[in-house]
Amino acid sequence: MTDTFAAVPGSVVDDGGLRHLGNPMGEQRALAAGRAVAPLGDRGVIAVAGDDRLTWLDSLTSQAVARLTPGESTELLVLDPQGRVEHSAALVDDGETAWLIVDAPDAAGLLTWLTRMRFRLRVDLRDAGDEYAVVGGTAAALAVLHPAAPHDVPLVWADPWPGVSPGGWGYAPADPHPGADRDWSEAIVTHDELARLAAGAAAGDIALAGLSAVDALRIAAWRPRRGDIDERTIPHELDWLRTAVHLSKGCYRGQETVAKVHNLGHPPRRLVALQLDGSDSELPEVGAAVRFGDDVVGDVRAAAHHFEQGPIALAVVRRSTPADAPLLVDTPSGAIAAAQEVVVPPEAGATANVPRITRLSRRPLAT
Repeated sequence: MTDTFAAVPGSVVDDGGLRHLGNPMGEQRALAAGRAVAPLGDRGVIAVAGDDRLTWLDSLTSQAVARLTPGESTELLVLDPQGRVEHSAALVDDGETAWLIVDAPDAAGLLTWLTRMRFRLRVDLRDAGDEYAVVGGTAAALAVLHPAAPHDVPLVWADPWPGVSPGGWGYAPADPHPGADRDWSEAIVTHDELARLAAGAAAGDIALAGLSAVDALRIAAWRPRRGDIDERTIPHELDWLRTAVHLSKGCYRGQETVAKVHNLGHPPRRLVALQLDGSDSELPEVGAAVRFGDDVVGDVRAAAHHFEQGPIALAVVRRSTPADAPLLVDTPSGAIAAAQEVVVPPEAGATANVPRITRLSRRPLAT
């Protein structure tokens, strides 16, 4: 995908795809308003065919997908026996094949694990990244595309975030949720269609946005993805029970931990949104320490400059960190102040019925 968009004026590309076209803030506005689409070079595609595909995926993952209807969208997690997140995927089925949209660096690992779990079932898996690419945007914006439809069902995944899917549970106490107006879909397209998109953008007929804009809007909506996890992450810590976990489905690997933490305990860590001091344009790096006083209480998982809110980040901190604690975040130039907004409250879990609170008002973009 890197070479596909190299001819588009202003394009900045790397190994992950189109990063931006010279105006990340403007691209965010256009993407949010449905005036642009974003080639998602950081996504991969796995195809799962066969008569047993949905019941098989249902038995292995956190989501109830056995009765998924053609064209219906959901997402799922693969957990280890201790309930820690190993893989995640968006899923849309076309009646013949289940299509998994995954973070590209995780595609090979997830495919390998699924292949090992196939046993004697009627399931056929393949990496479809050489056949297809992924493009994101609002549902209306994606109308400029011709999604792949190998079995006459357009392969478009509609992000369920931040709604609470059947069997799910939302921890975030903010009302309204910052992602309430989020309109995001991802279309699976052929590489010929991707080339047509690039040609239209080069001619000025189609507006594009880069991955920097995509990630900024995601962070502002508190939307987790696999890149936000570490080796200890459980779904509760990122409020991922909303869309990726069915709490009352049958057994699957890691289900015992999911149930125990939700019903009887509390997640040991919790996701927070950070409003960063905007006096310096430098953002913290992924993994940067988050401090409360002299203590390191967590680390940054993602950061961006948002077109309305300014510098923002998602971080995971210890559950015991006070919800009103003023925090500091390390950057290469020194520590900067960070005001936290509660995504997963300290009470999440056994006492999940937390009161709704009004979000901090959004800061105007600095001029």
